Amino acid sequence: MPESASIEPQVAAQATVKKVNLALQGGGAHGAFTWGVLDRLLEDDRLAIEGISGTSAGAMNGAVLAYGMMEGGRDGARRLLRDFWKRVADQARFSIFQPTLFDRLLGNRNLDFSWAFQAFDLMTRVLSPYQYNPRDVNPLRDVLGGFIDFDRLRRYDGIKLFVSATNVRSGKIKVFGPAELSLDVLLASACLPHMFRAIEIDGEHYWDGGYMGNPAMFPLIYNCRSSDIMLVEVNPIRIEEVPTTARAIIDRVNDISFNATMMREMRAISLVTWLIDQHRLTGKTQLRRIHFHMVQAQEEMEHYGVSSKFNCDWDFLLDLHRLGRQIAEKWLQQNFDKIGTDSSVDLHNLFF
Repeated sequence: MPESASIEPQVAAQATVKKVNLALQGGGAHGAFTWGVLDRLLEDDRLAIEGISGTSAGAMNGAVLAYGMMEGGRDGARRLLRDFWKRVADQARFSIFQPTLFDRLLGNRNLDFSWAFQAFDLMTRVLSPYQYNPRDVNPLRDVLGGFIDFDRLRRYDGIKLFVSATNVRSGKIKVFGPAELSLDVLLASACLPHMFRAIEIDGEHYWDGGYMGNPAMFPLIYNCRSSDIMLVEVNPIRIEEVPTTARAIIDRVNDISFNATMMREMRAISLVTWLIDQHRLTGKTQLRRIHFHMVQAQEEMEHYGVSSKFNCDWDFLLDLHRLGRQIAEKWLQQNFDKIGTDSSVDLHNLFF
């Protein structure tokens, strides 16, 4: 009797754990917001992560999280994520992309007043990385090099990780699965074509995955059992003010471009969900209802322009991390009960 009594609470505790899939957007330094969200989610024992689909910084966050989980569980993942972003900041101390003294005094996180950033921005409009970067220097390779043992990560089956990149020649999305993960795959997913040479993998060349999937949802639908997808949004879908300056217009065009494929995919998911709810899909089908969730800070993030995605100052990264934790805490308080039962956002109003 005492033995069975000791087992029942453990079974009950395990039954309360809810599995979710994470969709992690790319966004350069803004990925530190995602770090904060993940840091808070990893603290919650009621959640279990089944799969992750990531692009660019989202893919790096996902890879570091998965490797940390493999090495040291939830606490190991939290430590490794912090170590990764600290390494990013340390590497950035030698970058030309630095906030000016004027920016620091005003608390401005954008680099719009940085002459170095402005000069680089102009240079990339007339020269390609094949011309101004003949040695193919990529600081991300130094940041990630030796940080993750990809041979071990490829064998890890605790979390299914999918990384998106864009095939340069075909224009199609390429989703690298758990068995294909490598340093080059992560670099390909974050390869901005005006900054880095295309990454060659198995005879094909790839650019940033954000052009064709930021991030891709279908790997989570087809390869994971959980019907809950949580998108950690970095690029605002909606903004309140119409941009009127040249820089603000460019920033908004970039946001729209990197959200476009994700928006189309979400419309398809919304349509299928509606058809299922209306019992319009009859007969044998593998389609199932998807519960969609979104962790976002649109009001706060819309104030950061595209140039701030190159600002890897440690204080800025910590600010984004704190914001991510706060938003995740608020989301858990308001929406945790909906995991496994319903979407916490109105898909039709959001994506149509």
